[in-house]
Amino acid sequence: MTPQTSDLEVNPQTTWDTNGSPAVLAKRSRLRYVPAGTGPAYWGPADQITFLITGEETGGAFFMAEVSVPPGGGPPPHVHTREEESFYLMQGTLIIHVGGKTLNASPGDFVQLPRGVVHSFRNAGNVDVKMLLVVTPAGLEKFFEEAFDPAADRTAAPPPATGALLARLLAAASRYGLEVLRPA
Repeated sequence: MTPQTSDLEVNPQTTWDTNGSPAVLAKRSRLRYVPAGTGPAYWGPADQITFLITGEETGGAFFMAEVSVPPGGGPPPHVHTREEESFYLMQGTLIIHVGGKTLNASPGDFVQLPRGVVHSFRNAGNVDVKMLLVVTPAGLEKFFEEAFDPAADRTAAPPPATGALLARLLAAASRYGLEVLRPA
């Protein structure tokens, strides 16, 4: 049986701390291996996110996940006040609205969104969008853990967007520097 994830020690480097004593870079000297389909997964109202590496594992530098967006799915307009988001599209097409512009992204396209800009995206195609998401600095993964539902069955359809789920998303958003804009 394949382990869900593993951290393997790989030749830790010796560095010198500010007192001139040797220090081992413990977190940075671990190889992170996440077999396909095994990272922690969560369902939001319009997408599924599978964690690949978190801020805890990168010293807060970044968070990376695979995101699957079913046809018609995607978040409403929102703003990240603490981090930048980068997407690398692997499958499907995505319409991205960002800062008054509309981008039509397809496989192989990369989009980097600066913090503080209003954006949203939607899968307007007929197949699931698959993309890699990198968030810098890390921390947004805590929002997903708190606000989204664990994806026990990764092949199931997304859960319905109940009032309770939406209330949980809005309550968590403010704690993680997210501003969700309501439709006009």
